[in-house]
Amino acid sequence: MILVMTSQTPEKSPSRKQKLQEKQRRQLQVVDTVDKAEAKLRKAEAELAEAVAEAVEVFGSELGASDELDLPVTAIRRFLDIVEGAAGKAEDSDAAAEPVPARSPARAEAKSGPKEAAEARDVLEPEPATV
Repeated sequence: MILVMTSQTPEKSPSRKQKLQEKQRRQLQVVDTVDKAEAKLRKAEAELAEAVAEAVEVFGSELGASDELDLPVTAIRRFLDIVEGAAGKAEDSDAAAEPVPARSPARAEAKSGPKEAAEARDVLEPEPATV
């Protein structure tokens, strides 16, 4: 009977270059993950800002929306500024299929006065259908 022995050598440990490349790959993966999360956050914030702007229109004023949503007026204004900024960017790029009003009627009234708010409301609200 003949015994055959095989020797197994452990795999070589990674070189310094390979270790650095792996570390860099992991770092880039983390940066990519953070970038994706930030993009999701910006999208969610924009959607929330649109909902807050709609709430301001429904409740008639920033103060009314603040009371009903349990948000400080400063937060309401920040969300309205986000919507206005997005509307300004859409107008600048001319990429928007449908024009977005720069201000909500309630926001227009708070900034300028009731006449301008009525004009903004006329732009946003369609004419009643006549039968």
